[in-house]
Amino acid sequence: MAYASTPRNEISVEPRYLTDDQLRRAIEAVFFSYQRIFYDPDRILQVYGYGRAHHRALHFICFRTDVTVTGLLDLLGVTRQSLNRVLRELQNDGMLDMRIDTHDRRRRIICLTPRGETLASELFAAQRDRLRKAFRQAGSEAVGGFRAVMEAIAMGEDARISGDLERGS
Repeated sequence: MAYASTPRNEISVEPRYLTDDQLRRAIEAVFFSYQRIFYDPDRILQVYGYGRAHHRALHFICFRTDVTVTGLLDLLGVTRQSLNRVLRELQNDGMLDMRIDTHDRRRRIICLTPRGETLASELFAAQRDRLRKAFRQAGSEAVGGFRAVMEAIAMGEDARISGDLERGS
């Protein structure tokens, strides 16, 4: 099923006056864009036998300094069991290492190996290129609006995500 884009003049409506039909179309846009933004990474991950849980872990380990297992658990909001499974697979495949924090020996810092950095960079590049193209097509005003809407949805009442977005993460 192809996604039919919304005419630009319909987009510039005061948010409090959005109709159910316009909101339904926005929801459909989220569904289809989610599908497209993960299409290339899914194909890359498939080669390694990985899924989206591996992608999320690789992304946040790559772009966060000194991320810990506990920090990743809090950020992703997953169970320790599911995160440990993903981390164990990535570690066994030589994608990441864990080291003891020099300041607090109870903490394990997760870091990517060169192989893991290469994979994370490849995944990021695929999504970056798709987003960059979409932002160019939508225009400069759309960039701020997109981020504002996505952050408002992501934050909701979840302080865990709210704090991360406010720090520019």
